[in-house]
Amino acid sequence: MPPTSSQAPKVRTIGLMQPLTWLVRAWDDMVRIGWASLAHGSVMVVAGAAIIALAHHRFWLLAGALSGFLVVAPVLATSLYALSRALERGEKANSRVVLRTWLSWQNTHSDKWDNDYWCLVQFGSLLALAATGWVLTSAALITLLAPVPIQTPVDFIRHVVLAQDGWLFELWLALGGVMAAPLFASSVVSMPLLLDRRVTLMQAVLTSWQTVLENPAPMALWATLIMGLTLLGMSTLLLGLIPIIPILGHASWHAYRDLVDVSALPERDSPASAPRQAGEH
Repeated sequence: MPPTSSQAPKVRTIGLMQPLTWLVRAWDDMVRIGWASLAHGSVMVVAGAAIIALAHHRFWLLAGALSGFLVVAPVLATSLYALSRALERGEKANSRVVLRTWLSWQNTHSDKWDNDYWCLVQFGSLLALAATGWVLTSAALITLLAPVPIQTPVDFIRHVVLAQDGWLFELWLALGGVMAAPLFASSVVSMPLLLDRRVTLMQAVLTSWQTVLENPAPMALWATLIMGLTLLGMSTLLLGLIPIIPILGHASWHAYRDLVDVSALPERDSPASAPRQAGEH
């Protein structure tokens, strides 16, 4: 088993419109993979519906819970990255890849106390903690500062979004943006990198930040596309998320492959059946 690399990955610069090509490649991946890809979107929709069912009369909690759910999406999409990687390697991209990603990743570690063993769990826990913090912050902000009790989406739109003499909605958006920006910068390539290569959690997060700092305009477009497509999916009673979630997950893998040169880093596991078709970028 190769050790975790001490060498930092190299970051590439890309063109402004490159994020659009990630979506095109992601669509192709989703079509080729089929139900194993779409199942991820279906699971997300069921989870989102459960959140709405539990909190539909407490919109101050619902707004934070749904947005917090999106914070941990990069972790939940881990097996989508693995499916795209399987296609890239010329392997079968099916349910076995999904099960192996979630159930057998620890088999590649002989030392269960090694920090590398826990890097995926650590990053997922950090995102979950951030999501919980946002849920609590959002709930407290709306509950304490709203002029009337906010119980339904209509209450939120009428008394927060459309309030003529209020500033609560602007404050809520600004606070969400302040919390979302560093989370996006920390996670844009971290999970695919941790899945694919033997790097430390700190290396993955710093590499993710570097990709944003060296590609500010394309990353701003990518963040806008993620947000826009997610809102589009939510506006269709969540049903639009069934294809959108897989597309964003597969696109994130292609973003990682375009943005990070990992040719000098050891793989986290070896190809299961066939050599890669295109080699390292």
